[in-house]
Amino acid sequence: MTQTITVIRGDGIGPEIMDATLHVLDAMNVGLSYEFADAGLVALEKHGELLPAATMDSIRKNRIALKSPLTTPVGEGFSSINVELRKRFDLYANVRPAKSFPNTKSRFPSGVDLITVRENTEGAYIGEGQTLSEDGETAMLTQKITRRGSERIVRYAFDLARKTGRKKVTVVHKANILKSTSGLFLKTAREVAQQYPDIQCNEMIVDNTCMQLVMRPEQFDIIVTTNLFGDIISDLCAGLVGGLGLAPGANIGTDAAIFEAVHGSAPDIAGKGIANPCALLLGAAQMLDHLGQPEKATKLREAIIATLEAKDSLTPDLGGEGNTMSFAKAIASRAIA
Repeated sequence: MTQTITVIRGDGIGPEIMDATLHVLDAMNVGLSYEFADAGLVALEKHGELLPAATMDSIRKNRIALKSPLTTPVGEGFSSINVELRKRFDLYANVRPAKSFPNTKSRFPSGVDLITVRENTEGAYIGEGQTLSEDGETAMLTQKITRRGSERIVRYAFDLARKTGRKKVTVVHKANILKSTSGLFLKTAREVAQQYPDIQCNEMIVDNTCMQLVMRPEQFDIIVTTNLFGDIISDLCAGLVGGLGLAPGANIGTDAAIFEAVHGSAPDIAGKGIANPCALLLGAAQMLDHLGQPEKATKLREAIIATLEAKDSLTPDLGGEGNTMSFAKAIASRAIA
């Protein structure tokens, strides 16, 4: 049975890495059909708005979207298109794997295999209640943490641990200082953890977490944390394994899920055919897991690893002389072997 997903080709290098990703998915015969929709600068130019109603309707109908990077123009519309999508569809769980890959510019070519689960809809990151005094000397914002938001993200992390065979969840917080907000998150996490006796639960203050990630990242399995901390930690984790070019992400809610590369649209190399498609391909692997095709997802990840090991058609950022599509074709050939 064929399933239709919404495909957003994005801005900058987005169309190139999306074409490469769809080439691999089609070669693997994963049973998907595509409904293309616009967002970002291309949507603004074609439709006069960054997130057209037709795009929102497509995501709402199909419930699954694969998205390339988008550009939010300065002074136009939303502060962030990605944040707006999370808000519109209540995509409360941001899921960012970080895994060591061979032949990459990484401080840890082996040993890192962790997932950051970040609460996506509340906390300081959403910028609620921002004010600036009339004299421009004082700025403030409101940080809101709810029991409901904390419970569902922590529960998601523990359920993910069970589903993926992971044995430890680390709850990252700053409850020693932010006693009301981070304190509520930690208290709720402890309550949820008691319902998962088969999963080890650790607690760690966020500053110590950053130090421990740099020193001994192999100790982590799944990290669950609030929005702003998760934004920072997940990029730190990407840096451990070679950067954002190898960093996929998923934004998951009850009624919709959007899978993506977390890097930017890189307009400086757009149209040159040299962009690395790995992050979006790994996002597609997350999507296949979500769609109940774990065997295909594993096959895709293994094909990426094998292609990196063989140094076959690697893009320039990975030290090769290949291009976006030749790299994708090399991955596809291994994925269907």
